[in-house]
Amino acid sequence: MKQITALEAVAAIEAGTLTSETLVRGYLERIAERDDVVKAWAHLDPGQAIAQAKAADAAGGGLLRGIPVGVKDIIDTCDMPTGHNSPIFQGKVTFGDAACVALCRTANAVIMGKTVTTEFANRHAGATTNPHDPVHTPGGSSSGSAAAVADGHVPLAFGTQTGGSVIRPAAYCGVVGYKPTFGDFSRVGIKMQCHSVDTLGLMARTLDDIALFRAVVLKLPYVRIDRQIGRPRIGLCRSPVWDKAEPETKALIEETATRLSDKGASVVDVAFAAPFADIIDDHAAITGFESVRNYADERLRNPDKVSDELMSGPMKRGLAVSFERYVVAQRKATAFKAHVDSLFDKVDLLLTPSAPGEAPKGLASTGDPVFNSIWTLAGAPCVTLPAGTGPRGLPLGVQLVGPRHADDHLLSLAAWVAAHLS
Repeated sequence: MKQITALEAVAAIEAGTLTSETLVRGYLERIAERDDVVKAWAHLDPGQAIAQAKAADAAGGGLLRGIPVGVKDIIDTCDMPTGHNSPIFQGKVTFGDAACVALCRTANAVIMGKTVTTEFANRHAGATTNPHDPVHTPGGSSSGSAAAVADGHVPLAFGTQTGGSVIRPAAYCGVVGYKPTFGDFSRVGIKMQCHSVDTLGLMARTLDDIALFRAVVLKLPYVRIDRQIGRPRIGLCRSPVWDKAEPETKALIEETATRLSDKGASVVDVAFAAPFADIIDDHAAITGFESVRNYADERLRNPDKVSDELMSGPMKRGLAVSFERYVVAQRKATAFKAHVDSLFDKVDLLLTPSAPGEAPKGLASTGDPVFNSIWTLAGAPCVTLPAGTGPRGLPLGVQLVGPRHADDHLLSLAAWVAAHLS
């Protein structure tokens, strides 16, 4: 099947040269051909998907007009199991849709199926592989969504991010990932890990598709990306964890800054104030304290059905975080958000790594979220753009960060960057 973007598919359906049923059947063929290797899907019922497509064609209209969407398997769906990659919830169907799924249905989307997540969107990996090389991780926790979009199973998919679970797998798989301003997207019907930072995110192959998808989730008119936007002021932010970057990532960020400067952007170095040099530790304290309490039922009532990796790792560390430490971290996070806001007084966006490097070899780990967690804590919108490949031929990405509640502007600036990187 020839890959087309969601926007192209919408236009073709509007023009009468394509139907949702034809589109969905094409994607199902691709899944049948590839998913034995990629293993992106936790639940997929081809008959159900085709029935939705036929209904979408009959209904007509809507922003998505029968475009298929992949849904991370911690997000509730009224007609499919939501399994959280856990035996506790295997086969369980919730009473209703998460808000984001309901809004997609309102926009006449086809909910294609549920994509593989790590256990409870934490660290214990699922079966999904990287579409570019199946012996490498696709990243996580939104493993299946990133792999499904990258491998052409769906044009759009939902992920969630507590640390780096949208940006990192999108970068590892070579697609566009978008984490919005914290709080803009509803989290109703999504399994809560950490209420202070958990954020619904989007994955697609183009920024234009992200903008369309964003409009659906916000139930707002579609705002086209502004490609006449002026040359941006870019802050090169290596961040306090720069030493965690692989040589190829350091080179990529430096080369990207030089290239964008040559294209007319203003590029300056930006650094965090000294009090925030260890802000990554505060993210860990907040998420540790909250997750161990939000998973109280699972770990107390069903301890034998929770992985040893989760119980002996994140849960054990979370129990060791005192309430006093949690409060200190929350207060510091409040100050950090204000500090990050102030960085945008002199720049329009920040350029920073999407991940330490290429997707690591092996499937037991989903990689290190160290270059994402600080921005998740800041509540700032982030986009990762594919930006070439590393020494093993696997995708690399660059992360762009914008000011809170200026997401449309960030997407337009990201389009300027993407145009001058290609």
